[in-house]
Amino acid sequence: MRTSEVEIKTLDYKGAIKDSFLKLAPQTQIKNPVMFVVYIGCLMATTICFMAYYKKELNSFDIQISVWLWFTVLFANFAEAIAERKGKAQADTLKKSRTNLIAKVVSESDIYSLPAEDLKKGMIILCEIGDTIPADGEVIEGIASVDESAITGESAPVIREAGGDRSGVMAGTKIVSDFIKIRVSSEKGESYLDKMVSLIEGAKRRKTPNEIALNILLSFLTLLFIVCVFTLKFFIVYIKGGAGAHARIFLLDSTELLIFISLLVCLAPTTIGALLSAIGISGMERLLKRNVLAKSGKAVETAGDIDVLLLDKTGTITYGARMAYEIIPAPDVSIDDLARATFLASLEDHTPEGKSITKYLYQKFNVTKYNLKEGSVCFIPFTAETRMSGADLIDEEGKPFSCIRKGSTDAIKKQIASFNGIFPYEVEKISQSIAQKGGTPLVVSIDKAVLGVIYLKDIVKTGIRERFEHLRKIGIRTVMVTGDNPLTAATIAAEAGVDDYIAEATPEAKLKRILIEQNKGLLVGMIGDGTNDAPALAQADVGIAMNSGTQAAKEAGNMVDLDSDPTKLIDVVETGKELLMTRGALTTFSIANDISKYFTILPAVLTGIIIVNNQDLLSRLNILNLATPQSAILSTVIFNAIVIVALIPIALRGVGQAKSTAQKLLMRNVLVYGCGGIIIPFIAIKIIDKIITFLSLV
Repeated sequence: MRTSEVEIKTLDYKGAIKDSFLKLAPQTQIKNPVMFVVYIGCLMATTICFMAYYKKELNSFDIQISVWLWFTVLFANFAEAIAERKGKAQADTLKKSRTNLIAKVVSESDIYSLPAEDLKKGMIILCEIGDTIPADGEVIEGIASVDESAITGESAPVIREAGGDRSGVMAGTKIVSDFIKIRVSSEKGESYLDKMVSLIEGAKRRKTPNEIALNILLSFLTLLFIVCVFTLKFFIVYIKGGAGAHARIFLLDSTELLIFISLLVCLAPTTIGALLSAIGISGMERLLKRNVLAKSGKAVETAGDIDVLLLDKTGTITYGARMAYEIIPAPDVSIDDLARATFLASLEDHTPEGKSITKYLYQKFNVTKYNLKEGSVCFIPFTAETRMSGADLIDEEGKPFSCIRKGSTDAIKKQIASFNGIFPYEVEKISQSIAQKGGTPLVVSIDKAVLGVIYLKDIVKTGIRERFEHLRKIGIRTVMVTGDNPLTAATIAAEAGVDDYIAEATPEAKLKRILIEQNKGLLVGMIGDGTNDAPALAQADVGIAMNSGTQAAKEAGNMVDLDSDPTKLIDVVETGKELLMTRGALTTFSIANDISKYFTILPAVLTGIIIVNNQDLLSRLNILNLATPQSAILSTVIFNAIVIVALIPIALRGVGQAKSTAQKLLMRNVLVYGCGGIIIPFIAIKIIDKIITFLSLV
């Protein structure tokens, strides 16, 4: 029974609030340098308040500053906690899918039962109808339909069989027909399901190189602000020219110390420092929502910087199944007669090709089974042996008087020969032309007369051209990889709109192309499912292996697509770019709102320093005309805390998919998040100041 969305949200927030307090432990806080400085400031502020209380000097302003400084740390913890909690319900479901599983282990002498958690890599297990697969592995014997809905969410069962590129199976999926023998491919705790749960829960997430670099930059800025703030008192004393005041520099009163701590917290890049971890976790979580398991956060970020994508033609660019594209009548045969005969000959052809033919004829010619009397037609089903399907027309005495057939060119030639007919040269030429284009010709006949040819081709997926155009706009070049001949490859490439193609591709050719692109300093993405794809997947900067593929492919790639959807590579690239865009946008906003806070908190801190003709010159910097220095400082501290909460939805959801070039995205971020980061603090702090003044909080 599924938990309702409302219940899940409630559990997420309750758990995140609890985690926010648990994350106050020093060993957790020290992992984030920027927020660790804030954390130290909170401890100092609390100590100062206790000392002031002991001296009976504590006031409401001191208490409010301390409380809101703690809120700043808690809100940062909450941002990270809610990101980690977003996938808890999915992780719990995945855990339940493998609890109490008993495996049937095949030994040399017999079959014995063993708990799934005790399985070892290399063991052979038997799975029959109704069994839940207890471990990741590779099918070594048999063929079966497997229900993978518990993992992928796809309700339709898929075929898994020994040999080929559809042999991979995953723990937690269920056998719905036949049986298979599986060789276990992972030790306890190392399956893809285990890794997915760990990633969802955020337990093993490592910081990526970009994240580490940004943390270093933020730490440097924070250190710079520490130096500035702690030397500010010397500057104030120097400006005032009070030599006797030097002795009091290190004997500041409680309120003055809290003001300097507040200044440090507000001017440091706390906004991005608080959200940085949440952005990284949510990026992984968004990828997991698309059922792609990344072995590292680095792979996700690298996907956002991809320059070249290598995509297999079959299943990625095309549907992977031959579909009816056109019917071509023989000389002196009307296209309507060909359509009607083809429709009758295809009704008992239940292959994907046969179904596509009847659908095409209905949509294009509106052909149906109308005016067919009961018993007037005997339909002949398609068989692999005859390579034909058809219909025999029955007379009133129940005897066939005419036979319509549809099948391969060779099969129809034999059919025509059995009637002592001659296969037309024109139809032979049409069939050869279709074959040269990479299509499949099927011939339709009635008795000894050939009516025409059906052109089957691997159809380019709807909308794929637009997706490639979108990738081109953001600077990514696409290369189609296919085993087809150059003529067929060129035709499909032109229709799909890819930038380049590799025809008659071999494993060596794929690897060579990737190396050529990388030697140019470009980042390359690759998708594959077979053992022959493993070298290219291992060499590519982002290699996505199909979960249904071979173990060699899954071990070579740095991502595994649990849905086995070849087009997922495009989604992965967009997710990576979205993560980088979100981090860049919120970093821009964080630095920009620091500029605004200069004009709200510094005039309050420096008030009364420079007095000329009984006028405070620095008060002119108070452009918002905030009520008092105390309300200005408190308003800024409050804004600094609540802006973290306000930006959590953007950090978790992302700023949207990349729709243009890197230069345009940079300009958009500067305008939207840069200008917004400057304007929003002014408006928000002024509103908070009005509320504080109205409530007489200072």
